[in-house]
Amino acid sequence: MTEAIDDTEVRAIKTGALEAKDVVTHRRVLNIALPIVISNATVPILGAVDTGVVGQMGAAAPIGAVGIGAIILSAFYWFFGFLRMGTVGLTAQASGEGDKAEVAALLTRGLMIGLGAGLVVITLQIPLLWAAFWVSPASAEVEQLARTYMSIRIWSAPAAIAMYAITGWLIAQERTRAVLVIQLCMNGLNIGLDLWFVLGLGWGVEGVAIATFIAEWSGAALGLWFCRAVFREAYWRTWAQVFDRLRWVRMMRLNTDILIRSLLLEAMFVSFLFIGADMGDVTLAANQVLMQFLMITAYGLDGFAFAAEALVGKAFGARQRQVLRRGALLASFWAGVMSLALVAVFALAGPLIIDLMAKAPDVQAAARIYLPYILLVPLTGSAAFMLDGIFIGATRSRDMRNMMAVSFVIYVIAVLSLVPLFGNHGLWAAMLIAFVARGVTLGLKYPGLERSVSAA
Repeated sequence: MTEAIDDTEVRAIKTGALEAKDVVTHRRVLNIALPIVISNATVPILGAVDTGVVGQMGAAAPIGAVGIGAIILSAFYWFFGFLRMGTVGLTAQASGEGDKAEVAALLTRGLMIGLGAGLVVITLQIPLLWAAFWVSPASAEVEQLARTYMSIRIWSAPAAIAMYAITGWLIAQERTRAVLVIQLCMNGLNIGLDLWFVLGLGWGVEGVAIATFIAEWSGAALGLWFCRAVFREAYWRTWAQVFDRLRWVRMMRLNTDILIRSLLLEAMFVSFLFIGADMGDVTLAANQVLMQFLMITAYGLDGFAFAAEALVGKAFGARQRQVLRRGALLASFWAGVMSLALVAVFALAGPLIIDLMAKAPDVQAAARIYLPYILLVPLTGSAAFMLDGIFIGATRSRDMRNMMAVSFVIYVIAVLSLVPLFGNHGLWAAMLIAFVARGVTLGLKYPGLERSVSAA
């Protein structure tokens, strides 16, 4: 690995057109990306502990209740995931422009949206939970326990959603180590309280919910502590800036585009599972197991996409086209390295991972049949992940929305064409085609993104 910079950047530094702090190096990319990769690795550990502690109660219903309750609440919170992406792009650009007032105001706006959204979720919890169980019914015992779990944990919704804004704001300023510390402290506290409340005090499902409630509010408080420097100046409460109508319109338009893009992406994954369900329980279970490999890929590449968001956003705000290009290229280079590493891991350890996740021999055998498609996921999906990050940093949300729509149509056509002929093989092929389509369509838009830098 080299820290060398190209001749163009050297000349730019010497002439004063580019400051040394703006130069993008391999080390700078990795300093942003690796804490996110490590942070993401802690997420499944928490889920395993939640399942493990309620599993000690000796009954199936508590395990199912915590599982379905966590999935439902995560789905509610995921709806507001646009807040993180939108906050990264806008804050990185404001930072690149040197606009301290707007950087501070963006944190205030993000917190206002997060807290407001959380209060809406709390207020509407009765109809929301009714709709969730109508879509995904469970046994009476599981539903009762899940409702108990969610009725406690939902009170941390403002903190959980506001965390999207806090982490996005920190990532935009390349402070991903702070994000890692928040995640480690929050999950560590959650695990410790799980063990104490459930195994020590015997609080059962309620104990898991209370532990998560405390951890989420503590995580939000720690996040605000990491943002404390901005609260020492008056910018964050300069209300004329915070409530500037044009800036709110831009933020809402950006977030709406990202939400539509995310809904289309989610529709693709949900339809994938539903179509697989029509092929029988074994195929459904095998696909569900293999989808965990896809999640591992997403966790592995997220850090480099976040690096692209921050670097591209700052360069876009500072009108530095060469820096933008270098940031995009270096982040993508390391994403490519991670993709190859994931392919190697899946090829060597894939069968073992399948056996650990599924004990039924027929599910194991079916998952092994379709494992080769998983080896192609990091290779076909890397460009889509990275271009998403690049376009988020440049706040080119309309392109993201439109190209996702095109890719979704291509996915539907592929499903209708291939599934009747090849069954589950056709379904996996359609998923890979969709990944390629996302990368190609956004790639065709990239030259226009670069050209817009000087005109921004």
